[in-house]
Parts: sequence; structure tokens; C-alpha cells
Amino acid sequence: MPSASASRRSQEKPREIMDAAEDYAKERYGVSSMIQSQEKPDRVLVRVSDLTVHRADEVIWVRARVHTSRAKGKQCFLVLRQQQFNVQALVAVGDHASKQMVKFAANINKESIVDIEGVVRKVNQKIGSCTQQDVELHVQKIYVISLAEPRLPLQLDDAVRPEVEGEEVKTIFLKYCASSEGRATVNQDTRLDNRVIDLRTSTSQAVFRLQSGICQLFRETLINKGFVEIQTPKIISAASEGGANVFTVSYFKNNAYLAQSPQLYKQMCICADFEKVFCIGPVFRAEDSNTHRHLTEFVGLDIEMAFNYHYHEVVEEIADTLVQIFKGLQERFQTEIRTVNKQFPCEPFKFLEPTLRLEYCEALAMLREAGIEMGDEEDLSTPNEKLLGRLVKEKYDTDFYILDKYPLAVRPFYTMPDPRNPKQSNSYDMFMRGEEILSGAQRIHDPQLLTERALHHGIGLERVTMLFLGLHNVRQTSMFPRDPKRLTP
Repeated sequence: MPSASASRRSQEKPREIMDAAEDYAKERYGVSSMIQSQEKPDRVLVRVSDLTVHRADEVIWVRARVHTSRAKGKQCFLVLRQQQFNVQALVAVGDHASKQMVKFAANINKESIVDIEGVVRKVNQKIGSCTQQDVELHVQKIYVISLAEPRLPLQLDDAVRPEVEGEEVKTIFLKYCASSEGRATVNQDTRLDNRVIDLRTSTSQAVFRLQSGICQLFRETLINKGFVEIQTPKIISAASEGGANVFTVSYFKNNAYLAQSPQLYKQMCICADFEKVFCIGPVFRAEDSNTHRHLTEFVGLDIEMAFNYHYHEVVEEIADTLVQIFKGLQERFQTEIRTVNKQFPCEPFKFLEPTLRLEYCEALAMLREAGIEMGDEEDLSTPNEKLLGRLVKEKYDTDFYILDKYPLAVRPFYTMPDPRNPKQSNSYDMFMRGEEILSGAQRIHDPQLLTERALHHGIGLERVTMLFLGLHNVRQTSMFPRDPKRLTP
């Protein structure tokens, strides 16, 4: 006599066969074969950011990641993410989708890449959880292009959740921790250990697109001002600021150093009558500083220019360059700014035109009035810099300002003294939100005193230039060429 389980199996098998026979949508979904450039379909993929009411009722194709999926009866809601934009998609049993297709869609792993054909439909109520709030995509076809692993080391929703003040401290020891609402957040180490996934978050996408915009605006502004972009060596024969702060590398049978600065090379260009130069690139600092604002390698934006009569010509040029960057970011990157602010709320950055310039003695007076005791020739500590930033914001309503005429005693020996006050110097710092972003000075024009700080970038630029111009030696297109037999100048 057959068992009860065997009887059930015998009953289920015909049902499965019947269900398979009824899967009228089986050609409309599935896992695509590996893309090996077998064909080039006549298909236009629409960007998620372009899915607006202007495309309502259009049938379109989109490629995106599955951010989330939620099955509900005979339908499945997907959130499709493409960089910093996302849209809701609906797979519902009907003319184009079978219940097997709905089940397939609901079981696609998060972060998988899919191609979807669907109809853009206007919604009656805004979809607050998506950037494309006025439309949703009614799915007609869905194919998995790249299937993600079922378990991920972090969830993207957790990685973009706003953190309460002090959350960063708590998460140092925990992979996940409860936020003020009892939901998980992701700590910095977990993010960096899984950077490829973390960089997919809408916040990371926005941050680095805005950062790219800073470089673009920096370059645009300076070129419009008559500057020439240069590239300088990153492998040098001697430390530029003292051996304790440099990385030593083996250079064939000798030692070389990772450059802390292009300073000497920039000044050589000025002496060679280029007048105004700039460079963008990595800076290397072998400094054991474990603070929120120090890295051992970072990208520097560096300017060097000759002035005619007064170092304020340089100060004003740099300040105006930064103002143009700030204005450009506000005009071109509002979407990115809003995206970052969702996770890290912050007041809009404020600045003045022309830029506020305070002398060091004025800053000391403001700090003393606030109860800080400092000597006339004492340097600002980090806490006092931050306090001064708050005081300046309260008094002048600006987050960006210049602090001029630093005491000569706290500046390098090659800084030019102020001719009117020998205790002061022709030097300055610029601050954003109470933190120093750059230092500058008029230097004593004596060749033996020229040495200082940091920058550069570029892969294959010299070769591209050489080939474009039809030249025959890459040394012709490198301002300071380096090869196995040359480490100078």
C-alpha cells in the first residue's frame, strides 16, 4: 500500500507539469547566458534618472541592480537602483507576467543586475522611498544579467541610514549597532573592508561625483585665469621636508622617496616664465597621525604663481578660485548635495564675495573675548581653530575665510617677514567650517631656501601627448622625465 507522502508526491507532480504548461510567460524571464559579445541587440537602455512623467506610457528597457524585492500575493515590488537613482518596478500576474515569473522576480538576490522591459506608468501617490517618485515601471520582461551572492557582508539600506551624533564612536567595535531608532548601521571598518559594495550606495555615489566636480571646476577656473597645468615627479632623489616624514622606496641600486610636494618643480616652472601653474595629484606623508583629517596619501590641488607687487595678488586669486568652485558645486551638483544631506544632514555651505580676510591679531581678539588665553605669537590649536570658525560664522555668516599675517615665530624659516611688523609674516591660511584647508606665504626669494609641500596625478598622459603630436620620444612630452638612469632634476 503506497504511503501518504508518496500519494501526495504523485498528486503534486501532475500539478507541477500543469503549472509548467500554463507558464505562458516562460520566454519573458530567466537568467541570461554569459555575455560574450555574441550579438549586439538593437536595444536602447534608458537611464533610471530619465524615468519621469514625460516618458509615461512608453515601453522602455532599463538595466539596473535589484536593490530590494517584496512579494505580495500575485505581485512583486522591486526597487531598481542605478548609481544614485532608483525607481519602483511592479511585476504582477496578467497578460505579460505569470505567477512563475512573479515568483522568479521575488527570488532574485539583492544586488543582482537585471535587464527589464516595462511600461512607464504615472502614479497617483508619490513613491517617497525612491528618487523617481512620480512613476513606476510595469515589468513585461525581466532577465538576470549578473546574479549576486545570496548573502552580502553589508546591507545597502543599513549603509545609508542616518547616524546619530556619536554613532561613529560606538561602531568602532561593532559591525552593526542599533541607531536611535533601533535599526542597524554599518561601521567604517566594515565599509572599507567591503568597499566595492559600499561605493554602490547613493551617498558614496554622490560624494565621489561631487568630488570629481571639484577637480573639474578647479581645472576650468584656473585655465580660464591663464594657468598652465603641469605634471611633476613623484619619485625624487631627496626628501623635500626632512626624512622623518617620507616613504623610502628602492630605486634600482639606490634609495628614492615618494614626493611630499611638487614645490621645487612648480617654482622651477615659475622661474622658466610659465608665470601661473597648477597640478592635481597624490601627496604622500609618512606621518603617524590618526585623526579625522589626516591621511598618508591624499589628492592635492596645488597652485603656484608669480605676483607683481604684493602677495595679496596670490591670496585673492586663490580665494576667487575657491569661490568659483563653491558656486559651481551649488549650481551643478544640487542632486548630489541633497543625496549626501539625507544621510549626513548639514547646513548649506556659506561664503562671501569678496572673501572675508581677517588678520591674526583680529582672530586673537575674538578668541580672547570668548575666554581663550593666548599669547600674541602662539599658534592656533585645533580646538581654537574650530572655535574661531564658530565665532566667525556667528559674526560674519560665512563658513569660508582667510586668516592673514600669522606670527613669524610659527611659520617656516623661509617665510617673508611683514615689512611693517617684524613679528608678523606675509603668510596666510584658508579655512572651511573652522578647519584649515591650505597654507600659503610669500617666500624669501633666495634659491637655497626653496623647499616645501605636496601634489600630482596622471597615467599615460605623456604617451598620449607624444602619440597625438606624432613625436618620437616620451621624454619630449615629460617636463621632468624619470627613467632608470635619471632621478634628477
